Amino acid sequence: MRILHHLPLSPACRKVRLALHEKRIPFELRAERIWERREEFLAMNPAGTVPVLEEENGLVIADSYAICEYLDEAYPDTPLLGRTHAERAEVRRLVAWFDDKFTREVTRNLYFEKQLKRMLGRGNPDAGALRAGYANLKPHIEYLGWLAETRAWLAGSQLSLADLAAAAHLSCLDYIGDIDWSLNDAMKDWYARVKSRPSFRPILGDRVSGLTPPQHYADLDF
Repeated sequence: MRILHHLPLSPACRKVRLALHEKRIPFELRAERIWERREEFLAMNPAGTVPVLEEENGLVIADSYAICEYLDEAYPDTPLLGRTHAERAEVRRLVAWFDDKFTREVTRNLYFEKQLKRMLGRGNPDAGALRAGYANLKPHIEYLGWLAETRAWLAGSQLSLADLAAAAHLSCLDYIGDIDWSLNDAMKDWYARVKSRPSFRPILGDRVSGLTPPQHYADLDF
């Protein structure tokens, strides 16, 4: 069986999980405590990060973007990177926006400080980082809302990896109660559509020991 090594509240891992489900590719989840730095895991990915995909033929692919590129090339029946050159360029731009810019300005300041930092044994959340994360979140919400208002999906007329990347980040922040869905109706409506897809159900069922999500987290109607 194909194995995805992951952390439940990792946006990068959730993006890959969503891509696998959208493509209807069967896989088994295996939680990896990256802070333990297991030798067997480091042999697969010396960077010591998740996600890591182990294919049935022994092929190992690390890094969420590399995995998603591989999946779109190896399993092209449900394309997630767009069909035309222009579509693919826009999908890649937006995936980079969320996986790089949003991660740096928001996710790292909120999810890392409030959740992952404790797991890694790196002390308490930094108040300055939290303030920066909340301040940075607002313009990102406005931009996401503009995309949702002006397009059928974030990158164009079809659901793409851009939607999955954005939803993966928002779902993790929503789990820890950091998204105010009243700030932008267009963003909320878009997320509700993504959240209602069958691929999202396993993610909405995730639970982390010692951390309970808000009541609306798994509610398809908020």
